[in-house]
Amino acid sequence: MRDNFEVRDQDAAGRLGELTVPRAGVTVETPALLPVVNPNLLTVEPARLESEFGAEILITNSYIVRNDDDLRERAEREGLHEMLGFEGAIMTDSGSFQLAEYGEIDTTTREILAFQREIGSDVGTPVDVPTPPDASRERAEADLETTAEALADAATVDVGDMLVNAPVQGATYPDLRERAGREAAATDFDVFPVGAVVPMLNAYRYDDMVDAVAAAKRGLDADCPVHLFGAGHPMMFALAVALGCDLFDSAAYALYARDGRYLTVSGTEHLDDLEYLPCSCPICHEYDPAGLRAADGDERERLLAEHNLHVTFEEMRRVKGAIRDGDLLELVEQRARSHPAMLDGYRALLDHAPQLEREDHASKGTFFAVSHESARRPEVRRHQDRLDRLAVPDRLLLSEYGAPSGHGYDEVWRVVPPFGPFPRALSETYPLTAETPDRTDAAAERAAAEGVAALVAANPDADVTLAHDGWHGDALALVPTSVTLEDLSALGERNESP
Repeated sequence: MRDNFEVRDQDAAGRLGELTVPRAGVTVETPALLPVVNPNLLTVEPARLESEFGAEILITNSYIVRNDDDLRERAEREGLHEMLGFEGAIMTDSGSFQLAEYGEIDTTTREILAFQREIGSDVGTPVDVPTPPDASRERAEADLETTAEALADAATVDVGDMLVNAPVQGATYPDLRERAGREAAATDFDVFPVGAVVPMLNAYRYDDMVDAVAAAKRGLDADCPVHLFGAGHPMMFALAVALGCDLFDSAAYALYARDGRYLTVSGTEHLDDLEYLPCSCPICHEYDPAGLRAADGDERERLLAEHNLHVTFEEMRRVKGAIRDGDLLELVEQRARSHPAMLDGYRALLDHAPQLEREDHASKGTFFAVSHESARRPEVRRHQDRLDRLAVPDRLLLSEYGAPSGHGYDEVWRVVPPFGPFPRALSETYPLTAETPDRTDAAAERAAAEGVAALVAANPDADVTLAHDGWHGDALALVPTSVTLEDLSALGERNESP
């Protein structure tokens, strides 16, 4: 068991946790954002990242420091914390990004980890090989072998109380990602970055990112803090946290500002195209678009970077609140509507509903059914998987509108799309307290019909009648032929509120 990470609360696979970083003497609340700091170009001073934006941890590149004579001499003399002016935890990358970009670097895992420890890094990283999406399987497997050798080399380095990352690679091959996660979890390392996702995110392949992370999570243990390397756009935080990612690093705040781009939780805008600023952060409160455009280049870049940081940290706080309140998937649903690719990502997340259900709380905040996708949420699956636990009478009516007067059934249960049937005594238990629209959609009706089918399969001798409100034909086709159907919409019957 790893004793540096403790989960305090959970919703779906998202966790509120505490990552203890002993060398820094701090405990980082997760999910957490690590602003990327380029030691050669401090767009926003690290001390301000801490004091004004609430950053508890940041990330910088030890390979850049090592290969710059001035930076190296300063880091060796002063240590990273003094050099950067940051009192929180500092994670360092190893040069793997440069390896991916340029094909080779002049360092090894042993050398770079020893250097990271020497300059005072709190979380170090070995030299893994980030395999790009869609690489051949042969290449992905060979790169995994190289990364495994790097982890083996890392285990021989005396890192003291510095935490060490164990990157999980495998390109777009779920079985390789899962295997890499399992092998990383078998080590004594501390943090588990899922690597080489940036090309997917840059290409808006959020569904592929979801599949890669879900596969890695299947291999990792529950006590493994997961870092989504290079993911820093606030639009995707809720989705990635719901998958079980705990740490994110972002250079986006600075890189986008350099290009005149303005971050929002629903996408990215170019400053030149804005007539209004849809934000109330300190920058947007003080300036309008014309005022930002009028600032000189460096000042404009700094102001945009600060706005980008404000909106990014605000979204991370919103995600934490959603975990605490038990409505993280509701937030994911909202964000999924911001871009078609985000909707693809959300639908891919729901493809992994059985995996999410194993980690999800059985009781939490109110379930809001607000889309076709709501019918695929893990809570629906959990309810239907447990229908075989219920005692079913010989003659049972399942009704959307309560019990008709003078009925001759042994019991009358509710049936509510998308959940399906349940005894009225369970109406006040989660998720059956759900808020659902009066105008149900076909997906919800199909899910409810699958619930009816599951109940009948578990109780084949019961005489079951389903009183539905005009369900679509494709939903009714899923109901077993042994079930008697009554269409309440045809009868105009709403005898009793449920």
